[in-house]
Amino acid sequence: MTINAIESAKRIIQIEADGLLQLKESLDERFEQAISVIDEMKAKKQGRLIISGMGKSGHIATKLAATMASTGTPAFFVHPGEASHGDLGMITENDIVMLLSNSGENAEMSDMIAYTRRFGITLIGMTSNPDSALAKHSDIVLLVPKAKEACSIGMAPTTSTTMMIALGDAVAITLLENSGMTKDDFKIFHPGGKLGQKLKTVADLMMKEDDLPLVSRQTKMDQVLLTMTEKNLGSAIVVDDNKALIGIITDGDLKRHMNADLFSKTAADLMSKNPKTIDSSALAAEGLDIMLNHFKNPITSLVVVDNDQVTGMLRIQECLQAGIA
Repeated sequence: MTINAIESAKRIIQIEADGLLQLKESLDERFEQAISVIDEMKAKKQGRLIISGMGKSGHIATKLAATMASTGTPAFFVHPGEASHGDLGMITENDIVMLLSNSGENAEMSDMIAYTRRFGITLIGMTSNPDSALAKHSDIVLLVPKAKEACSIGMAPTTSTTMMIALGDAVAITLLENSGMTKDDFKIFHPGGKLGQKLKTVADLMMKEDDLPLVSRQTKMDQVLLTMTEKNLGSAIVVDDNKALIGIITDGDLKRHMNADLFSKTAADLMSKNPKTIDSSALAAEGLDIMLNHFKNPITSLVVVDNDQVTGMLRIQECLQAGIA
């Protein structure tokens, strides 16, 4: 049997999208309760969110634990099978347990459910079966709507798993927004990899004031050239007595004015006025975008200005070396 692959994919995606819309409309006060108890735990700075599940739900639980941890909610995954063989000792009375099961009847999770009931540990169940053992024994039930699976035989977990991931993400990001987490806070949890690199600020990569080729408007060109050579940044930044930016002299400016009377001129005679600047708190990726995409010909550096004073220089070399591209 030959099928139209594109049409099949569109049908599958539409079924899962319809499930997500059902999930959106199903949210109620139980979602708010879950956010509230996790926020209270975080405020005490004692507990962790323990997330668990079996099979496909276990894979989702692993992903959600990583998402929670990276967005400011202390969390980790405990395998229900391993929990029955000693890993229950990882869970304390200060923790909150979130168990994921579409059916809510996984035998492997019974020990974790019993453990939370014995020691008064808050249990959040995520399931599509309100009559299941998990739902009945949970303190808070995050109910996933019973939507049509995208699988043509209606058996492979597809729409149900998509809804679980989305509901877990909704919990994680709502907690993030409640905490007031900033990009700088987020970067603390992502110091490596592309995400951490893309969140580096101009201040992280810029050349600092002591390394800058600063000259005054009156500086003679022989001294300007000496400063440019010493600092080896390919330019000179012209500032006033308060270190406010006046202009910049680049290699291009030198080439355009290269003649016999060059050394009789001052920095003011050669400088380009109103050079492009950036704030040190901006993302370095924004600076790279300005250098590459906002001029007829790409430029290689930006002067960093904070509170009307020159504080640094961002160069394209540092951006590329840091993996920001």
